[in-house]
Amino acid sequence: MINSLIFGFIFSAALCSLIIRYQHLHSHLTSDSSLGPQKFHEKATPRVGGVPIFMSMLFIWLYLKISDNTTSFDPPLLLAATPLFVMGLMEDITKKIGVKLRLLAAFLSGIIAFYYFDAKITSLDITLIDIFLTNFWIAIFFTAFAIAGVSNAYNIIDGFNGLASMVGMITLLAISFIALKLGDTLVLRLCATMIVSILGFFVWNYPKGLIFLGDGGAYFIGFWVATMSVLIVARNPSVSPWFALLTNAYPIVETLFTVWRRSIHQGKNPGLPDAAHFHSLIYRKLTRWTTPHNSQVHQKISSNAKTSPYLWVISSLGVIPALIFWNSTPLLMISSILYLLFYIWCYKQVVSLKNSKLLIIK
Repeated sequence: MINSLIFGFIFSAALCSLIIRYQHLHSHLTSDSSLGPQKFHEKATPRVGGVPIFMSMLFIWLYLKISDNTTSFDPPLLLAATPLFVMGLMEDITKKIGVKLRLLAAFLSGIIAFYYFDAKITSLDITLIDIFLTNFWIAIFFTAFAIAGVSNAYNIIDGFNGLASMVGMITLLAISFIALKLGDTLVLRLCATMIVSILGFFVWNYPKGLIFLGDGGAYFIGFWVATMSVLIVARNPSVSPWFALLTNAYPIVETLFTVWRRSIHQGKNPGLPDAAHFHSLIYRKLTRWTTPHNSQVHQKISSNAKTSPYLWVISSLGVIPALIFWNSTPLLMISSILYLLFYIWCYKQVVSLKNSKLLIIK
């Protein structure tokens, strides 16, 4: 298994290198423009980083089938992820796939994961809700909705170099730790293969942003994280359902807050892009002005890279109590509420900042 992880990392990193090296041949299809309210890079950049990650996962599976004849990935969970990944990749290339169609693909992937891989949400440790979740159709709808929601959440937080990819790795490491603790080798292997595949992309994406995840990559990572979060609970009754929620607190809260901000506070379509995400505010308020002005290009790249660590910390503040209280629903519920209040407080503090040296990374 260790060899497959090493080769998977190398495969992912090498494929990213090839995409970057020969981007002049495919940039007319794959490049992400630097223009727009959510664009914080200086030049057009390949946004198909999901391809090396997906192909690395496939490579690892094939390697294990050939070398070890293992059935740990049989049938591969990649089949469930394919509709969502393909739809996201089509958006990366054509720029014409609507949000509703991508969410529909995410919903379909969630249904496949539920039906064929037993990734089922059947309890939230809340009596009234659990009664409804005993119904098969409600359970499958709720599970697919949750998986689609987290998948979309990763696409929302994918705004700066290394942000979504590192958050995904942090969450998968937390799930891996609990899987190792409980002896769940399947979830451990599935998490480990995704971590090394993301890491191969990460070394090219952070700090300089030579390649981006794109919608395909962000959706794919989000789907995998969501499915692993469901599986660790479904396969291990001692793990509280709220462990899955709290480990994903940052992308979930960011998404819910975005929907509230756009639809209720601003009265706009929640699907329209804006520059008021938490990561966008941190860029403008805390990192944008900390680089010398001798090079505009260098300043933008440096400020972009300085933004993500703030959110890595914010994400970890949800993961840490989840790891500590992984089997205690009451404590995880309290931690979730405290995290929500902390996020709102931080958001307001950053919005109100005008000229402060506090928390500035130099």
